Amino acid sequence: MREPATTGPAPGRPAEADAPFAEFGLPGEPGTEEFWAAAGAPASVPADGGGWLTLFLWRGTAAATVHFESWSEPVPLRRWGDGDCWYATVRTPARLRVTYQFRVDGTDHADPCNPAGAGLDRSMAATPDAPAQPHWPVVGADDVLPLPKTRVRWNSARLGGRRTVRVHPAGGGGPVVLLLDGDDWLYLHPAVTAFDSAVAAGDMPPVTLVFLPAKDREAEFTCRPELWEAVRDELLPLVADTGVPADAERLVVAGQSLGGLSALYAALEFPELVSRVACQSGSFWWTPDAPRAGDPLGGPVGGAVAARLRERPGLPDLSGLRVAFDVGEHETRMLPHCELTEALTRQAGATVRVSRSPSGHDRAGWRHALLRDVAWALG
Repeated sequence: MREPATTGPAPGRPAEADAPFAEFGLPGEPGTEEFWAAAGAPASVPADGGGWLTLFLWRGTAAATVHFESWSEPVPLRRWGDGDCWYATVRTPARLRVTYQFRVDGTDHADPCNPAGAGLDRSMAATPDAPAQPHWPVVGADDVLPLPKTRVRWNSARLGGRRTVRVHPAGGGGPVVLLLDGDDWLYLHPAVTAFDSAVAAGDMPPVTLVFLPAKDREAEFTCRPELWEAVRDELLPLVADTGVPADAERLVVAGQSLGGLSALYAALEFPELVSRVACQSGSFWWTPDAPRAGDPLGGPVGGAVAARLRERPGLPDLSGLRVAFDVGEHETRMLPHCELTEALTRQAGATVRVSRSPSGHDRAGWRHALLRDVAWALG
């Protein structure tokens, strides 16, 4: 259970006496046009004892709550007087990048004061000590992200149903980078622009991005062979037929959460197909019984993948496998599962890179690792 973040003011004390707007650099009386003109992304000041106090603002007449992605329980905002200014001062840890949204009358909203959006109803905030994320442009909640011109209509016999897979040759194309949960990287986070920028800057070689959308994540991304048989036998031949330069012999699979679990599973069970993996916050707690458990993360450490890695014999030769693991440093319950899986993968002979991102279980924190680790996986 996540603990709620701390918010002021203290119970029983008037909001007007506690709202610390001046220390966050906001001028004038809260709620005035001068005040709102200066309001921007959530601002942070150092907190006593370490970490930060971060101010979130909402303008409106109805009560609002700020919701965070996989970091804190929701925090209710307090009203300044009887005006249109609602606020929460939230205690945030050192090094945090987080996705958040405001909920008003049951509807979710992006932060209209914050230029950094993540889809129509979400925004991103970062503490001052969070590292920069090179190549990822700031895009607003209402901005329309560029879509690759090439698309594949995939009617999968193995998976069932139809889906549209976009293909983008960054820098002219090269090794295939298969992005699981591809629609998130198309519509919520500008991966096309970020990869183009990284290639242009020389931070990675030209690649061909294949954005694979999921229809049923739990069915497709858990440890089952159907997805990878379909990728091998159906999807990659369709990509080859597009005429876009695409080297499937140097395939990198990039996945997050259940997608990270699936990516490593593919490397273990389909080594002839997958020998390079970029895995962020892999769901290595997963076992066949975990989804039905009251506490899915409370089962065997490392889950089904760790059990597979312990098998001798039966495990394929992993000496040709390169895996970059990353997990959010604030994902305290995920860390033991990831740490064991990382160690067992290295012990099995793979070349392994391990890092930690300043985030929780949140795509806002996975963005930098995605670019960095794909480049590393390509060697």
